[in-house]
Amino acid sequence: MPTAVVIGASTGIGLALCRRLVAAGWTVTGLARSPAGFESAAYRHVIADVRAPEYRQILATACESLPDVCVYATGIGHEIDLANPSHEADVFATNLLGVAITVEVLLPRMIAAKAGHLIGISSQADRVIDRHAPSYAASKAGMSSYLEGIALACRQHGVAVTNVRFGFVDTAMAKSPVKPFLISADRAARVLENCIARRPIRRTVPLRMAAVLWLFRWGSRLRIWAS
Repeated sequence: MPTAVVIGASTGIGLALCRRLVAAGWTVTGLARSPAGFESAAYRHVIADVRAPEYRQILATACESLPDVCVYATGIGHEIDLANPSHEADVFATNLLGVAITVEVLLPRMIAAKAGHLIGISSQADRVIDRHAPSYAASKAGMSSYLEGIALACRQHGVAVTNVRFGFVDTAMAKSPVKPFLISADRAARVLENCIARRPIRRTVPLRMAAVLWLFRWGSRLRIWAS
C-alpha cells in the first residue's frame, strides 16, 4: 500500500489531496496547525506548525517509515502593511524556509533509498513583481527556484522533485477580488495525483493564467524601468 505525507492537510488543496489519496488506497499522514478535516482508518493527523522550532522533529517522527511521496501543500500570504510589516517574515518562514527544512529532514533518506518523491505547491505568482503582496510573490519565487534546482540535483539518484505552480484555486488563499481561470481544490488535487504518477520537474496550471501573468509581469517591469 503506497504511503504519503501531506503538509498543510487540514484545508484547501492539502485536504482535497488527502481525501483523494485515501480513496485511491493510500495510507496518508497529514500535518497541519489545525485539526483534521476528515477521518479515515487510512489517515493519521499530526498537529504541527512549519514555523515552530519543533517542526523538524515532528516531521522526522511522522516519517519514521519513509513515505513514497511527501507533498508540501501549506502556504500563507498577506497584503503588505507598510506601517507594520510584521507578517512578512512569517510568509517567508512558511512558504520557503519550511520547504528547506522538509528537504533537510527527508531528502537524505530518499537519496539513500534511491526512491521517493517530494512535491511542493508553489504559485504562478513566482514570476510576478507584486506591490500588494511582495513577500508572497518573492517567497514563491524562491520556492520554485529551490525545488527545481533540487530536482535537477536529485534526478540521477532516483528521487523526484516536482514544483507545481497553480494560478487561482478556490481556497482561503484566493483573496483577490478578481480570480481569472479559478479552479477548484479538487481539480488541483487531481493535478497533484497526475504529478505523482508522472513525476515531472515542473507543472503549471492553468496555462492560460501563465499568459495573463506574463503580460502583468512585463507591465510591472516597464513601470520599474520608467521610475
